[in-house]
Amino acid sequence: MRVLITGGAGFIGSHYVRSLLAGGLPGPRPSRVTVVDLLTYAGSTDNLPLADPRLDFHRVDIRDLDAVLKVFPGHDAVVHFAAETHVDRSLTGPAEFVTTNVLGTQTLLEASLRCGVDTFVHVSTDEVYGSIAEGTWTEEEPLLPNSPYAASKAGSDLVARSYWRTHGLDVRTTRCANNYGPRQHPEKLIPLFVTELLAGRTVPLYGDGGNVREWLHVDDHCRAVHAVLTGGRAGEIYNIGGGTHLTNREMTSKLLELCGADWSRVRQVPDRKGHDLRYAVNDSKIRDELGYRPLRSLDDGLREVVDWYRDRLTRLPATAERV
Repeated sequence: MRVLITGGAGFIGSHYVRSLLAGGLPGPRPSRVTVVDLLTYAGSTDNLPLADPRLDFHRVDIRDLDAVLKVFPGHDAVVHFAAETHVDRSLTGPAEFVTTNVLGTQTLLEASLRCGVDTFVHVSTDEVYGSIAEGTWTEEEPLLPNSPYAASKAGSDLVARSYWRTHGLDVRTTRCANNYGPRQHPEKLIPLFVTELLAGRTVPLYGDGGNVREWLHVDDHCRAVHAVLTGGRAGEIYNIGGGTHLTNREMTSKLLELCGADWSRVRQVPDRKGHDLRYAVNDSKIRDELGYRPLRSLDDGLREVVDWYRDRLTRLPATAERV
């Protein structure tokens, strides 16, 4: 099987590429893996095993249909990770999110249709559901996004569905919880807090820190995405959970302890506009149908992340982004 992976030089996409080529995912290894990535601030070829003879890399803007059509022929499957993802950036620059996430996805779907791609896995987010006060979202919940980022991902989900319903393209959508793990860009909560704390600086906590998030290790996420690629059903949506829910304050406490810091290093900042209070997905569908289970405990995963960034702190760019 020949697999094309968009956003494959980013945090999650590159982990999937490395796992796929190393045989770390169930099933036969692909004969060829093609990575398409624009290499924006969050992507780097340093994340990729470029020396592997089965890997091809192409720097391509997924909004450019002509460029996309040059690399799509001959592929059996597309796994679509490429997206603008940082909520804070979407508040000040929403146009980039709409064009990349919505138009870019439509371009890839059109190319898949024209080039005879068999399966298209569209990687989305639980944020498309909005905020839930209690309980969990199933895949049948309405889409009620509250940020420009979430709205752009919800739009891409609907475009993906339309290519399945209208054209019969085998499109499968995943919606995951908050990811974490090594190599994540230090604008997201965990790598930002870890790198700032290890450097002796303070970290910003939005509001009272009561916002609840579900955490999913990138390795578990990639296993789930691969399960959807190899065993999922056309037109279906699969929630991917991590099983651990924490308030941002609780997460901050864990990171302070791991980094050898205390609460004097935390500064409270005004809450973000439209900040969703709580996310929680019901992932019984992917568990029951495809046998997915998260394997990485949050405590072990966080220790691994802190050790990884501690070892590489001097090579990471400084950031003033808040989460």
